[in-house]
Amino acid sequence: MATDPIDLALADIGEHFARYRVRAPAAERTLEASLRRYGQLSPVVVFRWHDHYELIDGFKRLAAARSIRELSTLCARVLDADERSAKAALYTLNRVSGRPSELEEAWIVHALVREDGLSQVEVAELLGRHKSWVCRRLALIEKLGEPAQADLHVGLLSPTCARQLVRLPAGNQADLLAVIRREALTLHEVTGVVDLLQRAPSRELQQYILEAPREALTQADGRRLPSRNPRLSGWGNDVWKRVGVLLERLARMEAWLAHEGRAGVTPTDRAVLAPQFVRLAGAATAVAALARDFEAAA
Repeated sequence: MATDPIDLALADIGEHFARYRVRAPAAERTLEASLRRYGQLSPVVVFRWHDHYELIDGFKRLAAARSIRELSTLCARVLDADERSAKAALYTLNRVSGRPSELEEAWIVHALVREDGLSQVEVAELLGRHKSWVCRRLALIEKLGEPAQADLHVGLLSPTCARQLVRLPAGNQADLLAVIRREALTLHEVTGVVDLLQRAPSRELQQYILEAPREALTQADGRRLPSRNPRLSGWGNDVWKRVGVLLERLARMEAWLAHEGRAGVTPTDRAVLAPQFVRLAGAATAVAALARDFEAAA
């Protein structure tokens, strides 16, 4: 239960639990502008720990406040909690304000299991989730190699791709991670490549899969995608080529959005690019509907 709001000096608010959050500099800058213009609109949440106050919710607000010289205090609610329940509150409160990333969830789960000694079943009950959810989050920390964790942390690797990587030994993950970056593989392709690597009987075959992942996938499916299909007319081959080019570009766009698209884009970039992505979404929806009509009429 939280108390009525109190004013706390910025210097008196600890950030030990910030290690369970991913920094968001762009969001902090937005909040800084809001604080300057409107002041603090909602209190941060802290709890009393080791004779001082530790922050549970409001890390971006605190970072923004510390960048404003004229601001020395924040309004805060004090939660009656111990360390375990504070971590659970950190997870729950951030689900309310905006879903935490899977990496943030994994850090909290890992801390509760390995630092606080809770079983996976106990963590599931504490966080209101299923044991399988806890197991998957724990694997992101304990089975995912450091290079992949670093990419996941900054948004260059999607959590769904990370879950595919943990199917491989840590020593093999770095090789596949390099391939994902080099080839801009889609999630579907990453899943297929992991399947192939797991079945490969020799290191030589694994190396071939990593050097030519898409070629390996088409061979495994027993199919080739030639530039010309002898069964088609000239017009049909023109359509065949157009569809092939479009599919390749869509695959690259999917991979970019999944692995890189959100990491380096500034707020200004987003404002300028947003209308283009609205057009892209509309065009993709229209083409998908027409493609289904074409298929149904075939």
